[in-house]
Amino acid sequence: MAETDDLFDKGLPIRRAVLGSEYVDRSLNSADDFMMGIQTAATAWGWGWAWGDPTLDRRTRSMINLAMLTALGRPHELKLHVKGALNNGLTVEEIKAALLHATAYCGIPAGLDAFKATHEVLVAEGAVPAPKK
Repeated sequence: MAETDDLFDKGLPIRRAVLGSEYVDRSLNSADDFMMGIQTAATAWGWGWAWGDPTLDRRTRSMINLAMLTALGRPHELKLHVKGALNNGLTVEEIKAALLHATAYCGIPAGLDAFKATHEVLVAEGAVPAPKK
């Protein structure tokens, strides 16, 4: 599948730049034959085809991902993409605005879960101070 190979090669550096080489390499290196199918699909289609399209910049894609992952209720993936949003230059205020916008359309429970997951990453990354106990 030459086309998939080309998209994988195009997507891999984008995936590393957004999510971090450590995470991507760990995901690829720990994949057995079964799991490598989804790793290949995610890298080729998600990162090579979708993220590799130059029409939207990475900051915009990050904001879209934050909103979609909020809507889907996927806090694990949201955490990855919050770090990616920071890597793509989004500010904490822009991240918060994207989540509030998604909350208006997705509802308070989805927004609350998204805010909790995002806050955990922002604290871990030093983008916001840890809460006082």
